[in-house]
Amino acid sequence: MPVSATGGLSRRATLYAAFASVAGWAFDLFDLFILLYIAGTVGELIFPAHSPTLSLAAVYASFAVSVLLRPAGAAIFGAVADRSGRKKTMVIVLAGVGLSTAAMGVVPTYATAGLVAPLLFLALRLVQGIFVGGVVAATHTLGTESVPPRWRGMMSGLVGGGGAGLGAALASGLYILVSQLFPGEQFDAWGWRVMFFAGLVAALLSYLVVRGVEESPLWRAMRETGPPAKVRISDLVRGGRGRMFALNILLVAGAGSQYYLTSGFLPTLLGEVNGVHSTAQGVMLLVSNLGVVVAAVLAGHLSEFLGRRRTMLAIGGVNLAALPLLIWLITSTDPASTASMLGYVALLAFLANAAYAPVMVFLNERYPTALRSRGTAVCWNIGFMIGGLMPTFVNLASPGLADVPGRLMIFLAAVVLVFLVANVVSPETRGNMESEADLSTVNVKEAR
Repeated sequence: MPVSATGGLSRRATLYAAFASVAGWAFDLFDLFILLYIAGTVGELIFPAHSPTLSLAAVYASFAVSVLLRPAGAAIFGAVADRSGRKKTMVIVLAGVGLSTAAMGVVPTYATAGLVAPLLFLALRLVQGIFVGGVVAATHTLGTESVPPRWRGMMSGLVGGGGAGLGAALASGLYILVSQLFPGEQFDAWGWRVMFFAGLVAALLSYLVVRGVEESPLWRAMRETGPPAKVRISDLVRGGRGRMFALNILLVAGAGSQYYLTSGFLPTLLGEVNGVHSTAQGVMLLVSNLGVVVAAVLAGHLSEFLGRRRTMLAIGGVNLAALPLLIWLITSTDPASTASMLGYVALLAFLANAAYAPVMVFLNERYPTALRSRGTAVCWNIGFMIGGLMPTFVNLASPGLADVPGRLMIFLAAVVLVFLVANVVSPETRGNMESEADLSTVNVKEAR
């Protein structure tokens, strides 16, 4: 018989589980966003090149290298989360992300260590990528499995988009503070290192938040029914689930690409391409990322009324025209016109992040509890791995900085089309977590 969404959890425990999921994902993305905010500095000091776009491409490639290992981390820690629980997994992976981020702050510059500098930096990015992949396995299931069904869409937006917005806002705030404490050449000497050292603070705060959370009630209910099911990673594509797996990845890739080509690319677009002053840039990014939280919560909760599929189709239809237009407006506006620039930046981040707000719960509802962490984490990370490569491709496709906006507009239109097509051929999933007859089985059929 179906299991209660809260499984007897108190209201306080339910709210705390939701808070822990959002905070965990926010701290994780805070660590990731640090590199995006100092891409230009890291490019000059660790990946010097004769061309500014090649140097930036190298930095984004280091970002992409981290993204490439996320599916492996998802498979490894997804298995841990499905077997041993979401909470234990969250403690391990959040500590790993924070420590590996802080270690990047001690990497020597290219001028000091030559090729050792970029190689060491890339190695740390690989380690970080494995742990980041594992974070999804815990944060993206604990929250939705702990709240009542009517709040799952909102929870999806809070974790997937709200956590991202809060993480980016924290990184923006840190960038503003460090830029003030280490102005000009001091930032190139020490400021960028302090940005990475903040990973230690994020790791400590993550531990303090997670240690008080209770385990997912759906996972506990599954374990109480008997011995855990023997589930393998290959079960993601076996038993007729291959088509479902491919569609999930295609949909997440379309959503993730919108995120990386907007929120992820904005620091470079504003700083390197448009020449916006660092302080004004930090304020714009901070305000826009706070707006992302509102966008994600609204879009996620809207999916409880319209359904996951219709919500994503509606937002994707708007984004097909709006995102390229907003890129053109941002890059053709005088950098001194901060009010107009702020409006365009905020709207761009709002729409792009609203698109993927229901994606997390959509994935959760595609898989049973025994396979949910692996299914959600692997699909999410492969899709966002593809999305994370997009900024690198935009830079490589641009002969000079002046060519970046046009290439970016083309890429955005293409990835939104992919997102729309994947949604058209995918089924509605709302309510599927309540339809599980046996939470210990993984033999669920594709909804048609």
